[in-house]
Amino acid sequence: MRTETVTLFPDPRRARGDIIAIGEDLSPGTLRDAYRHGIFPWPHDELPLPWFSPRRRAVIFFNELHVGRSLRRSAKRSSFRFTIDEAFEPVMRACASVPREDQGTWIGPEIIRAYTRLHNEGDAHSLEVWEGNELVGGLYGVDAGGVFTGESMFHVRPDASKLALLHLIEHLRSRGATWLDCQIMTPHMRALGAREIPRLQFLDLLAEAQARALRLFGERPSRPQ
Repeated sequence: MRTETVTLFPDPRRARGDIIAIGEDLSPGTLRDAYRHGIFPWPHDELPLPWFSPRRRAVIFFNELHVGRSLRRSAKRSSFRFTIDEAFEPVMRACASVPREDQGTWIGPEIIRAYTRLHNEGDAHSLEVWEGNELVGGLYGVDAGGVFTGESMFHVRPDASKLALLHLIEHLRSRGATWLDCQIMTPHMRALGAREIPRLQFLDLLAEAQARALRLFGERPSRPQ
């Protein structure tokens, strides 16, 4: 049973900058409320925990997905096995170990504990890539009420993280989704066709998707007879 008190954030539509709020509350209720309003925490060493809703938001519209020739070849030749929600915390810990010159190591123990709690409540999800019994790639993120918000990814085999994202997109498509949230633009995302949109457009799209009440993970709801 969910018992956390939900923290109400300032309306990001009225914000002037990227940072919406400052605060250390990482309870599942606060995280759930944040993501469903287009807000996410992004720890920085020099600041108390800031909560962001970027003025320019990176998204991938599935009809704009770009899969290059070499990645298509890799997908055809791959013997990887893909799973969903079978190793959430190991995926997070693997993502935390990836050196990130531009962002530092922001997935610390508090973040891992917080998102694992959110996963246990059914709002955070992972996609795993296996080679035999070895975890060789994956990603994790949050279901923001019908839109997947990607948080981080990792790989220890070539293309494993890119193939994880492609597998996730196919899964989301099968559930009726048409786009996903990448939060911040990176060269990796841009190469796959991501583009930036204004915050107000993102929030409108988020609200429209939430109104559709898609079930992105878990068993499909049964159709009425």
